[in-house]
Amino acid sequence: MRLLATPILFLLSVSYAHADEKLKGIACRSVHLGYTAEAGTAFYAEATVRTSAPGTYFCACGFNSGYFGIQELADGKKIVIFSVWDPTAGDDPKSVPYEKRVKTLHKGDAVRVGRFGGEGTGGQSFFDFDWKIGATYRFLVAAAPDGPDRTAFSGYFYLPEKNEWKHLVTFSTIAKQKRLDGYYSFVEDFRRNKVSATLARRADYGNGWVRNAEGEWKPILEARFTGDSNPVLNIDAGLTKEKDRFFLITGGDTENTTAKLKEKITLPKETKPVQPKDFPKLFEKK
Repeated sequence: MRLLATPILFLLSVSYAHADEKLKGIACRSVHLGYTAEAGTAFYAEATVRTSAPGTYFCACGFNSGYFGIQELADGKKIVIFSVWDPTAGDDPKSVPYEKRVKTLHKGDAVRVGRFGGEGTGGQSFFDFDWKIGATYRFLVAAAPDGPDRTAFSGYFYLPEKNEWKHLVTFSTIAKQKRLDGYYSFVEDFRRNKVSATLARRADYGNGWVRNAEGEWKPILEARFTGDSNPVLNIDAGLTKEKDRFFLITGGDTENTTAKLKEKITLPKETKPVQPKDFPKLFEKK
């Protein structure tokens, strides 16, 4: 799934949806939350999957150069995935000159790293993790300059059973923007076998924070609901019952009864986000 995002105003294009009718009845519509937040050096978010199905990607931390989340594969296996794009156009990873490819600067234990294509090209990492329905998982992306024309993007996933952050990978890519921007989350059905369209997928996203250039953590309070060009309307988004998080749902018998497409969803003023205090030490003020 190739996402193109611009700061604040969230625009989204999906490379496989060349015609509106192609995916109707084949796949669930991909649905997204585009967050209102300033450019920064780190992006934190939490995700809780409520309903899943084989072939689903729940992205928690999407940004201008990649995306980060959890997947249930077609065989039911569950993984954490973090990807960063090459700066070039095209879908053939072998055609990208070596000097323009994403480089791996760090790879954690038990993390698999490779290249991907077919939806843009870039570097991709996988970590086997048997995540559970109803459990809340934590994601953190950091950006730092890597020489004069590259940016290093690092993905951290919190391991609840160990009470510690795991540094999965750091990818370096050619990027004119030295900071994170264009923040988003999404739910995608990538199985697309007709049966998958009959199964609902839902996730709650929240407690989002962005660390700005001055080192201050700012909460994410607003999101815009969007979808890809699959025209089906069994999608929905809004605030959870507690009104402290956003939700996305697509597929099955879902009805669009809450937010409409392109509508902004805002946390109520009485909601007071609580900033986590256990970020990796590299984010401590010096």
